[in-house]
Amino acid sequence: MANFYTEVIQKDPRYNSLECIKDLNLLEPNFRKAVVNFIATAASMGHTLKVIETYRSRHRQAYLFSKHLSQLKNVGVHGYGLAADLGLFKAGHYDVTGNDYRFFQEIAERHNVVTGLISGIDWGEPHSYSSFHDFDHLQAIPVFRQKELFAGTWYPPETGYDPYEDITMHHRHIQVDEI
Repeated sequence: MANFYTEVIQKDPRYNSLECIKDLNLLEPNFRKAVVNFIATAASMGHTLKVIETYRSRHRQAYLFSKHLSQLKNVGVHGYGLAADLGLFKAGHYDVTGNDYRFFQEIAERHNVVTGLISGIDWGEPHSYSSFHDFDHLQAIPVFRQKELFAGTWYPPETGYDPYEDITMHHRHIQVDEI
């Protein structure tokens, strides 16, 4: 299955890098546009965002985990060009507390058709409980799709993919299966 991951990321010389990569070109093109739009929308609301990390290799993820800098042992959606971390800067300083990132959720929800982004604050499901919050994280797919992504059996289509519609359809499918 040819896609951005197999055609661009796997062929990039930084594929196994231990370095922090901030290159927007290693984001799937539709997701890249959504991230740029997200940053512009945040700026129009008075928030200054900078890209902290885009692509992350499995080697870097293992390193971060070993240093207790990540709760994930294995690479997540960052390794597929479908996630980015954006830092909020206030008076020129990076806000590491996460206290003022609620607008991520608002922009992702309000502009989901335009941006197609899932916020790591609520993972696209504001009415569900999650014990893990990643306040500066955005991704292009819902959490339930990650297993298929990691197995190499699914990658979002190049056009017309809406992760919120996907979540809705997934919930409908679960409800039908429960009857």
